[in-house]
Amino acid sequence: MTPQELQLIENAAEEGAKRALEKVGLSDSDAGVDIKELRNLLDAWRGAKRTIGQTIVRIITTALLMALAVGIYAKFGGDN
Repeated sequence: MTPQELQLIENAAEEGAKRALEKVGLSDSDAGVDIKELRNLLDAWRGAKRTIGQTIVRIITTALLMALAVGIYAKFGGDN
C-alpha cells in the first residue's frame, strides 16, 4: 500500500468513528462524563441484582427451616 492509501484508510476510519459516536450521542465534550455515569449505573444494577439474588436465597432458606421447625414441633412437641 502506498502512503496515500494508508492516509485515506486512516481518514475513513476516523470519520467512521466520529459518525458512530454521534449516532450514540457521545460526540460532545461531556462524553467522558456520560461514559463514567453509565459505568456507575451498570455497577449499581449489578449490585442490585446480586442483592436481590441473595435475598431470595435467604427467604427460601428461612422458609424451609421454618417449615422444618413446624414439622418437628407438630411431631414431637404438639402433643402436650
